[in-house]
Amino acid sequence: MARYTESVCRLCRREGAKLFLKGTRCYTKKCSFERRPTPPGQHGVRRRKMGEYGIQLREKQKVRRVYGVLERQFRNYYRDAESHAGVTGEALLQSLETRLDNVVFRLGFGTSRPQARQLVAHGHFAVNGVPTDVPSYALKPGDRIEVREGRKSREAFKVIKETLRSHQAPEWLSLDGAKMAGSVVSIPRRDQMPLDLSEQLVVEYYSR
Repeated sequence: MARYTESVCRLCRREGAKLFLKGTRCYTKKCSFERRPTPPGQHGVRRRKMGEYGIQLREKQKVRRVYGVLERQFRNYYRDAESHAGVTGEALLQSLETRLDNVVFRLGFGTSRPQARQLVAHGHFAVNGVPTDVPSYALKPGDRIEVREGRKSREAFKVIKETLRSHQAPEWLSLDGAKMAGSVVSIPRRDQMPLDLSEQLVVEYYSR
């Protein structure tokens, strides 16, 4: 499976915004974006003003990198969203938000999406009682996600269980920290998804 293996802090600098790809480190003074907010590459070179296409491209890349999706897979998400009734941009974000790795992150089992993706890929979770190790697994309302019984005794999950005590899950999810489980209550509305992402620019990019 193809995946990005270089510095994720470089991605934040490229997009000019914190993408929170390294979990708790992003909230400390060690954050690379805080120390060097300039784009990666040669410095001192005069940069031209970004045009309409450049703005759309950067927003598409930002959304893609926030959710950790590669280009071909992201394009497929867009095509699928395009075929749905309703607003294409909102349908795109809903598809990304209801990925298993993102839901695991939203429920508080991981401090970042990359960490949540790794936990899923290592087979620590079950969906509706069935062990699932596919990070892109599409969840729907009523689906239950839980840490597999044999994994709960591991030290890492004992620590996670403590952090779940104070974690607040989004309204469209329900969390049972004591049982280390959660479920999808409904498909998220636009106001329940990241407001710092402009999905309309993504739609405009692919509509060119």
